[in-house]
Amino acid sequence: MHPELLLLIGISFSLGFTPGPNNAVASFSGFNFGIRKTIPLIMGVGIGYTVLVILINFILISAFKNYPIIQEIIRILGTFFLLYLAYKISFSVNLSNSKNINPVKFFDTFLFQFINPKGVMAAITLISKFVRDDNYLNSSIMVIIVCSFTAFLSITCWTFFGKFLRKFATNDNFIKNFNYAMSMLIVVCIIGFYI
Repeated sequence: MHPELLLLIGISFSLGFTPGPNNAVASFSGFNFGIRKTIPLIMGVGIGYTVLVILINFILISAFKNYPIIQEIIRILGTFFLLYLAYKISFSVNLSNSKNINPVKFFDTFLFQFINPKGVMAAITLISKFVRDDNYLNSSIMVIIVCSFTAFLSITCWTFFGKFLRKFATNDNFIKNFNYAMSMLIVVCIIGFYI
């Protein structure tokens, strides 16, 4: 395997699997609603992030380089959306009732990828480092495939992590505390965007 590909995979995995807004929401959803009801969220993140990487790679990278204010606007919009999401997670009602519907849908997570500061910065970083002018198309395809694979794999693993933790949810207090922890993780991610 080419050393550059190994480095791309390593960096992509480290960015994709570390705690972030997508991963916190996936754990929340897996914990409260199970794997099957979280599939739209998984698809929204995976497809949305793949589309984001394609758009940045082929269209937007020069705009981000020439107009850094765009990144700041994305960070601000992402912050407001994440605060709203943290609020929804933190103050969700007792979800032990199976009639409750997952508040996070495909469309929400798909659109969020375009204002997710962590995802946008990760895509810009990986494209800037690994897409080469002398082999533009091949290196672009390599980055897109690795990013897409990482997005689907990491979001699925975090969903299973949430589902696994559900085994230990013996009372409503545990469920509330888990939801608070996931919303706090989102808030910590927001703070990390500004440090």
